[in-house]
Amino acid sequence: MSDVTETMPGPAGPQGATGGWNAVVGYLGGIRDVVVLEMKQRLRSRGWYIMVGIWFFVVAMVTWLTWLAWNASMEARRSTIPPSALAPQDGAGSMIFEVVLAFVLLFALLVAPALSANAINGDRAGGTLAILQITLLTPGQILWGKFCAGWLAALAFLATSAPFLVFGMFQGGLTPGHVVVSLLMLAVELAVVCGIGVGISALAGRPLFSIVVTYLVVAALVVGSLISFALGAQLAQGTVLANTPVGRPLSYVPVQPDQQGQPTEAVQPGYTCEGPLVEHSAVRTDRVAWMLALNPYVVVADAIPYPDRSGSAFYSVGMIEGISQGARSALAGPDHTFTCANGVQQPQYLKQSTPLWPLGLGLQVLLTGLLMWLGWRSLRTPASRLANGTRIA
Repeated sequence: MSDVTETMPGPAGPQGATGGWNAVVGYLGGIRDVVVLEMKQRLRSRGWYIMVGIWFFVVAMVTWLTWLAWNASMEARRSTIPPSALAPQDGAGSMIFEVVLAFVLLFALLVAPALSANAINGDRAGGTLAILQITLLTPGQILWGKFCAGWLAALAFLATSAPFLVFGMFQGGLTPGHVVVSLLMLAVELAVVCGIGVGISALAGRPLFSIVVTYLVVAALVVGSLISFALGAQLAQGTVLANTPVGRPLSYVPVQPDQQGQPTEAVQPGYTCEGPLVEHSAVRTDRVAWMLALNPYVVVADAIPYPDRSGSAFYSVGMIEGISQGARSALAGPDHTFTCANGVQQPQYLKQSTPLWPLGLGLQVLLTGLLMWLGWRSLRTPASRLANGTRIA
């Protein structure tokens, strides 16, 4: 008579730190599978390559036209200003860089919703979402996979634009830090928009509706933030203590003291604060600056490192740096921008000691996280309730 050995079933999975790591690897593997599936579907289409080619051509045309405009403006300046009076930083690099950056951000905000706003309900309308849901993939893996695929598709357009930003750097007036920070912030903004699109796609029942809503949210961030800030500033009236500015002769110092024959520039400020402190009416922009921080242009512009111009009375800034200065002035409020506020000479140029972009990026990530969480809830199965006409398979 043979002996029968009874084997007891072991644990369902590995325990301890190894089991936790295996669970993370398995979760990431599911996300990778969804990303690979999505990217294969996107790259299989010929229209994808046509869109990237058109994008490259348009950005190249913008760069070329900016280069021609700069050459024309410099020819006009050379006819009226001696060459020795031209500052060394008067190169084409800054102008090309800022125009291309503003253009790329604008079109990225237009392209990213189209790449992500129908990621989930498009599959639901096609009857393929249920196939993913009956697999071992969790709702989180499906959601993150769709997000990463849309973000990678958007990053392809950004990578196509990167050579033109590098070209602007080589034209002078810029450092590699400008390009690196700009590309990093553009990638982050693309991630925010793609997250918004995927979250709305999971919540909405129709692809067209989710695309329209995503574009409306992006428009609210770009244009609505400006309108909200302007209206909120009218309601944020306050006062500031200041005395009277009295003009004084400007003192001039060489732009480059170590060399002879260099042009000179004035040292700010060209006034003194005298007299008693008097209460003045002022707009308390510091109370509503957080609305302005939601704007993607403000986030990108404020994160770029700029040279310190606080010691000069006369200086010129580009469009992107001007956006950063305007946002910092709003954040500082009248206590630091009103002339002779609190009896102190206020600088015309605000240093980057108190950046506004972390606040704006934090609010954008909070909005994206909320929509992604709501989208995750809508993907859980079994679904307790579905809208009328929703296709299952």
